[in-house]
Amino acid sequence: MSAVALPTRWRSVLPHLGHELPPDRTPESAGGTGLQVNLPLVLARQSIQSKEYWDIPAEVVDAYRAFRPTPLWRARGFEREVGARVPIYVKYEGGNISGSHKLNTALAQAYYYARAGAKELVTGTGAGQWGTALAAACAMFGLKCTVFMVGGSLRRKPYRGTLMRTLGATLHASPSPLTEVSRNRAAGDVNSLSLAIGEAVEYAGRTEGAAFCIGSGETYSILHQSVIGTEAIEQLQRLDARIDTVVGCVGAGSNFGGIALPFFADAASRGADQPLLVAAESSATPKLTRGVYAYDQTDATGTGPLEAMYTIGSSYPIPDSHSAGLRFHGAAKLLSAMRHRDQIAATAVGQVEALEAGRLFTRSELVLPAPESGHSLAAAAKLAAGGADGMRSEHGVVAVVSGHGYLDLAAYQQLMDGELVNEGPLEAALGTAMASLGRVPVDEPAGSLG
Repeated sequence: MSAVALPTRWRSVLPHLGHELPPDRTPESAGGTGLQVNLPLVLARQSIQSKEYWDIPAEVVDAYRAFRPTPLWRARGFEREVGARVPIYVKYEGGNISGSHKLNTALAQAYYYARAGAKELVTGTGAGQWGTALAAACAMFGLKCTVFMVGGSLRRKPYRGTLMRTLGATLHASPSPLTEVSRNRAAGDVNSLSLAIGEAVEYAGRTEGAAFCIGSGETYSILHQSVIGTEAIEQLQRLDARIDTVVGCVGAGSNFGGIALPFFADAASRGADQPLLVAAESSATPKLTRGVYAYDQTDATGTGPLEAMYTIGSSYPIPDSHSAGLRFHGAAKLLSAMRHRDQIAATAVGQVEALEAGRLFTRSELVLPAPESGHSLAAAAKLAAGGADGMRSEHGVVAVVSGHGYLDLAAYQQLMDGELVNEGPLEAALGTAMASLGRVPVDEPAGSLG
């Protein structure tokens, strides 16, 4: 393992993109006004300004010290198990109270919202890592916290709910009886992170002193996650490691963005060749590999701004699977714009393959990864061995293990009992959900990787 100094600045990729992100649109359903979210101005600036480095507030740096820097090591045992031709390095983000990378942005956002006068933060969460991270951050900065968690995940992982409540959060299973968006949902829409987020949006909008807070798809949340890649670059340099491929799993994109985009910015600033940046997504929600680049809503209320994203449609009925935190219907607008210009690549991984990779990693490295992280490890193994989707690493792979799997043991039990099958997309529903989406009018041709 190799440790480095704690980062005191976040690094933005925006100055190095070479293109602008498509502007958001106001949906017709909002009556020309759109949802008003009480977003602190500093977070808005972090999303749009072409400023490469942002100082991390001292209070947030102090909070990071409890778990950062995080370890990076060469996974030699895993290499042997998967027949890797090149080294595989892993960056581990599971060693904090939330058990995942989500705490990096939760602490930053809670700090900024508290400074802006918010009294309560409300959010939606899929597998529960984000909800747990926000509950912890709210406890640290003296805020109330309300979480709507996808009900299927909460039933599988009840102790995530216990942990959130232990941290002082109020927790609701989604769909809940508390909101109009839940009561008006489509039949069968019970595994949707979009719905959980929509419930949080509605609840925050009618609650005095409350603000909606999201942890993955926004550009500012990806910025906060840059501490992952910033540390990894220095750690790999200290190990004299030669890396040409970077891998992370993708729900909306903060984990992948956190590990990959600092490598993009570093190569661009030095005029060096770009590494291959591979987003590993769930085959049950294949927005980057099967979706369209279009304007779509980020939650089920239909009142928020429409964002340009790779999406399989916010109305798509998400299959029930252990992809958990990867089940969001779209990818972050920043990552989607980069995908559209072939600046990042993508591959889809089934839940059986992901959990098999996680099990191999547990036995060979004695670290139990979350199912989401298993998608990253499965992709890294393929890229380091024979290749995947026309891509392969020639010198070395670094993959981020986004969190631990101690609250996901039921998934591993199902794997070992032979009860898991890969949940592919529902083809007819996929076509229906994407049919009416407005494509992004960009001159450049769509991306072709993956």
